[in-house]
Amino acid sequence: MTALPWTPQNNAQARIMAIFAHPDDEAFSVAGTLTAYAEAGAEVWVVCATRGEAGKMTDPSMTVDDLGQQREAELREACRIMGIQPPIFLDYHDSGRFERTRHDDANALMNVDVLDIEDKLRDLIAQHQPHILITFDPHGGYGHVDHLQMHRAAVGAFFSTGHLSYGGPQRLYYTVFSSEVARHLNMMDSERTLEPERYGISEHTAAARLNVTPWAEQKKAALAAHGTQMGPGSALGRLAPEQRQQFEAQMLGQEWYSLGGTRTPVAEYPLPDLLSGVDTSN
Repeated sequence: MTALPWTPQNNAQARIMAIFAHPDDEAFSVAGTLTAYAEAGAEVWVVCATRGEAGKMTDPSMTVDDLGQQREAELREACRIMGIQPPIFLDYHDSGRFERTRHDDANALMNVDVLDIEDKLRDLIAQHQPHILITFDPHGGYGHVDHLQMHRAAVGAFFSTGHLSYGGPQRLYYTVFSSEVARHLNMMDSERTLEPERYGISEHTAAARLNVTPWAEQKKAALAAHGTQMGPGSALGRLAPEQRQQFEAQMLGQEWYSLGGTRTPVAEYPLPDLLSGVDTSN
């Protein structure tokens, strides 16, 4: 793993936009990175396509009348903990999974024209002018249809915003995990059967392997903010103590990225920092 080497005069001017589908997507994959950059002075946004209203309620002790409203509040709290801007919602509906799949909901993300999603992202990019974008990898992490939709829309927006007057985002990164982590995810969640060599990447495919251990407590707190998803009925909540400790060792201290696109030269690989070679002066 590589420690994050800060250059404050660069990071203090940086603008970062992370694009996901549901509240809590950000907490697992990028919470340490976003916290670190925000702490160094960068302006950071999370764009969330839905409010996760078709998610699974995992904490029976909570009384929730409106799951979407509750999960919106949870994401707002997670963003506060990370020290970043309040979340931006695209106002689509969560498509759900398995028996919760909303096939007949025209506003469910899986039923929306991906170009319409891209248009919303293009408008946000024009407004906030991020230097880098972060989103799901081509497999959507673990294959969720909403993750795949956001991947397609974010990639489209990266390439179609090069015409903007500020030049568009200079880098596009995908959140990824190793094949070893994919095996751990299989062990902790019977609903997911991930082929480790398909969903997890090889080490030399990672463009950046960031050691976020100094921000592990904030990441843990951001995860805990998503109380409806982190209860005793969740995959994490069902783990035995030693399994949970092993999972946290795998997921809390490191965050991996692959490179989806760049408009600037890449001087070294893997990159020591997501902003390495990115011009943040504009």
